[in-house]
Amino acid sequence: MEKRVIVFLVLSLTIIFGYDYALKEMGWLPQSPSTQEASVASETDQMPSPTESTLVSTTPSPNAAQAPGQNQPSSQGLDGSASPLTPTEEVVSIETDLYRAKISTRGAVLTSWELKRYQQTATDAAPVQLVRQGSKFAGPFTVVTTDAELTKTLSHGLYTVSQDFSTLDSAHPLGHITFQFRDESKNLLLEKILTFHADSYLVDIAIRTTGLDGDLTVGLGTNFGIVEWGDGLIGQIGSASFVDEKVDKDAPDSEVERKGAVHWLALQDKYFLAVLIPKQASSTVVKKEGDKLLSAGVRFSAQPSGSPLNLQLYAGPKEYDSLAAMHIGIEDTIDFGWFVFGSWSVVKAVAKPIFYVLRFINDYTHNYGVTIILLTMMLKVLFVPLQYKSYKSMKQMQVIQPKVLAIQEKFKEDRDRLNKELIKLYRDHKVNPVGGCLPMVLQMPVFVALFNILYMTIDLRQAPFMAWITDLSVQDPYYVLPIIMGVTMVIQQKITPTTMDPTQAKIMLMLPAFMTFLFINFPAGLVLYWLTNNVLTISQQIITDRVIFANKPVI
Repeated sequence: MEKRVIVFLVLSLTIIFGYDYALKEMGWLPQSPSTQEASVASETDQMPSPTESTLVSTTPSPNAAQAPGQNQPSSQGLDGSASPLTPTEEVVSIETDLYRAKISTRGAVLTSWELKRYQQTATDAAPVQLVRQGSKFAGPFTVVTTDAELTKTLSHGLYTVSQDFSTLDSAHPLGHITFQFRDESKNLLLEKILTFHADSYLVDIAIRTTGLDGDLTVGLGTNFGIVEWGDGLIGQIGSASFVDEKVDKDAPDSEVERKGAVHWLALQDKYFLAVLIPKQASSTVVKKEGDKLLSAGVRFSAQPSGSPLNLQLYAGPKEYDSLAAMHIGIEDTIDFGWFVFGSWSVVKAVAKPIFYVLRFINDYTHNYGVTIILLTMMLKVLFVPLQYKSYKSMKQMQVIQPKVLAIQEKFKEDRDRLNKELIKLYRDHKVNPVGGCLPMVLQMPVFVALFNILYMTIDLRQAPFMAWITDLSVQDPYYVLPIIMGVTMVIQQKITPTTMDPTQAKIMLMLPAFMTFLFINFPAGLVLYWLTNNVLTISQQIITDRVIFANKPVI
């Protein structure tokens, strides 16, 4: 049996690692993902696409409809970059101190939005890209009508462009770009007027139309604002909307439309988001395009010809102050109250003040690792009275444990008498059997709130601590902090009073191993907090035993 298992494993590994090599040697290696996607998109454009009549439309092929007077095929690649441009197609660049954006005149859609102050990882200095690259779906700013052919024309046609700036800075804080599509034969006009600000991630958008009837949907694109679709313990990645005074985090299986007074619609991940903020939109539309692929847009009811549709775009980090300054509740996408099983309002109420204190301390330390240590010490001092009561109660229970066991053995056949004798014992010795747990329960909202803050906020992203810890938002690359944390948990268990029998105590020794394994993949900042808390708890217990209880009896 063992030989067959070994043979199976060897064959499996040979197939797994030798498959690509064999195909490459024989010239049968599959196309790269981008080439495959381009091929699929080209084939898709040969036939009517059901998505073109809904929220988003496919990327144009050479056979796509062109603007009047334009006979040259599209030269823009599916990733919105890199392919040679025809003289009639342009890519307009916008640059501020905060971001670098690109908009193609084919469809007047956003093809790139790079955040200059945020890099991909601690080791990859490339700026964070918010626009999904290599997608067959239309990009942000796509205008969708109720007419599929007209939508295709507007999405694939070439727009004329006028721009009154090249780079925005303190000397030139405001800039405008106007994209215009016109078809004189159909008396058709579509204008997209974009206003950029040097010191903000906000873009003001006005869309004017002539000759377009029915509802219009302005697309937010597909996964625009979602940099990494992770599966963490905290928070929700995907779409979120604020309609009729209610924030809803949609997870649609197909397409969902929410009708009412639309305040905003967002696509988000843990640290970044893109938000459309419309004026007088009638509904939001969110559509699942595939696995971990969401498109979104805001829908406007039919407007009089020439009447502008006004909205704003925010595309950037989940910086609490920036989001809160808009006063429309977008800061709630940073869910401080979320923890494993749901959103706890009491945790959120505690988290915000702690978050303010965290940033206040960091204004002086300029090191979030040191800030976490100082904040943990402050909270520990705050809860010293509760910790003392908890420790004293556990110590008292340990002292009377032999009497408890004797009563349990004596009245094990009489449950009522057993309970009465135990209550009498606790009352005579002034011991509360739940006194060790109750103080911990009162502290839980604070612990969970700080856990959420350290896990969710972008402030810790790429924030260094010391030596090998160059980013507190990712795991310790050498697992030093989790291992030390596990050791401190073992020490804490050894010195904490317990009423468990030796067998139960040995089983509980597995808890530090489990917690160490769990925390290995947690952000280093979170592990640092837990480690600091353990060290302070050990110190407090040693002082309590050797100083306080050494000079007076526990009971």
